[in-house]
Amino acid sequence: MNTLRKFISYYKPYKKAFALDLICAAIVSIIDLAYPQFLRVLTKTLFMEDKGVIFKTLPIIAVTLLLVYILQAMCNYYVACQGHIMGARMERDMRQQLFEHYEKLSFSYYDKNNTGQMMSKLVSDLFDISELAHHGPENFFISIVKIVGSFVFLFLIQWKLALVLLGTVIVMAYVSYKQNRTMHATFVDNRKKIGNVNATLQDSLAGIRIVQAFANEGVEKKKFKKGNDAFLVSKKDNYRAMGTFQSVNTFFQGMMYALTIIVGAVLIANGDMTPADMAMFALYIGVFVSPIKILVELTEMLQKGMSGFGRFLEVIETTPDIKDKSGARDMINPSGDIILSDVSFFYDKEEKVLHHVNMNISSGSSIALVGPSGGGKTTITSLIPRFYDVTGGSVKIGNQDIRDIKLKSLRRNIGIVQQEVYLFDGTIRENISYGRPGANDDEIREAANRANLSEFIESLPDGYDTYVGERGTRLSGGQKQRISIARIFLKNPPILILDEATSALDNESERYIQDSLERLSEGRTTITIAHRLSTIRNADKIFVIEDGKITEQGDHDSLLDRDGTYARYYKMSQN
Repeated sequence: MNTLRKFISYYKPYKKAFALDLICAAIVSIIDLAYPQFLRVLTKTLFMEDKGVIFKTLPIIAVTLLLVYILQAMCNYYVACQGHIMGARMERDMRQQLFEHYEKLSFSYYDKNNTGQMMSKLVSDLFDISELAHHGPENFFISIVKIVGSFVFLFLIQWKLALVLLGTVIVMAYVSYKQNRTMHATFVDNRKKIGNVNATLQDSLAGIRIVQAFANEGVEKKKFKKGNDAFLVSKKDNYRAMGTFQSVNTFFQGMMYALTIIVGAVLIANGDMTPADMAMFALYIGVFVSPIKILVELTEMLQKGMSGFGRFLEVIETTPDIKDKSGARDMINPSGDIILSDVSFFYDKEEKVLHHVNMNISSGSSIALVGPSGGGKTTITSLIPRFYDVTGGSVKIGNQDIRDIKLKSLRRNIGIVQQEVYLFDGTIRENISYGRPGANDDEIREAANRANLSEFIESLPDGYDTYVGERGTRLSGGQKQRISIARIFLKNPPILILDEATSALDNESERYIQDSLERLSEGRTTITIAHRLSTIRNADKIFVIEDGKITEQGDHDSLLDRDGTYARYYKMSQN
């Protein structure tokens, strides 16, 4: 019921359209209910009169029925058209809300969840929710009106026979309720299995170059077949449950007709019912059975929609680990010193990644982090923009705890250049302007020029409007890296984090990139993670990070004199 209340809340912006939809549905139902009763009245009154009276009254009846069925047609149009539009708008609202919530969720959420599953919740789940949003209340309302109305007329015609049918309906409702629980479990499993199929598809297509480079198409086919077959098994279970549900309901509907004939015959034999009333009774059972079939279909729709809505709520009700605290302020002094005080960190209460790290980074200085992979270097640089929160100690910028700073303000003042560059599907211009949306062409060109990129761009037939391809596949690694650097030039942040920005490049590209990075670092507080120690010789201070601890610190010369880990790494890089 709690889930249902949350679902109903999405109707609030469209309550006028929803109310009119139900009114139109009620009119359609009432007209269907009225016809048999109208016919019954005519057979007992007008049609018993002489020919003259009948012909005199028929034009009035014809015009009345014409107007009634025009009204019914108009109501049907509103239900079919505007009702669907309302459902589509609710689907849009939910999709927008879900996407915006995805954007808020912390890195820790994405560490645990698969992109394909998330896409499944955003697309296929919401389609089923939209169908339920439109058809659910409307079909339920129509069915209730018709069922209640039919029973009223059935009791008016012959209450004894109506009681027998009511008992049949109660038994059918109980059996349906039991079967409904089985159907719900199969629909939930369907959602998970199709999410797994989407996850495998997304993973395989995103890595298609690796797949083909290793000639492992067969491996990917087997992985996809496994997920696809599992979905088929789940669908089979689902259809078996649906088949049982529908067949049992069909049996009970048949029993109603059978009981009408058998019990009706007994009542006629005893003089409690006329053959004409029995015929009318059978006609109303047709009106009564129709909404039962609708309710059976609605049950399937309800299970699909509510299982999808349940998965939707799982995400919406996930609280981001990283969010603005009450009273958070904009960053006061983004150019101030960065101080890590007794910082510890672990993922999900596993073994600690960082152990009591203390680090003082002077404003405008250039520091470097070196050490073995997995030592904690990237974790330190992820804590400064609050991609994760420290589990012990504090990080301050300009003597302001970053947990007291608004996230947008904090991250607006930090620029990050990573080893693995991500370019969005679009043009070079769009990807550079991502650094500062709304920047004009002159500002974009200036940023490209400072990143040693303008000559390359101008050599392209479409210049800044050149399409880069998905993830920048049409560009080389060095070109993509320079576009990411141009983004940062455009953003112009006072704090810069370089996460192994040149480690995957060839020597010529590295020279271009290194020149751009030196230009980018001027006047900024710069934190560099580097495996190529030649790129950080001139850093003001170098920290050696091993097993989550700072084991050495100092400038290049003093660390060489110490003859420790840094010296060993440097000697290895010279060979």
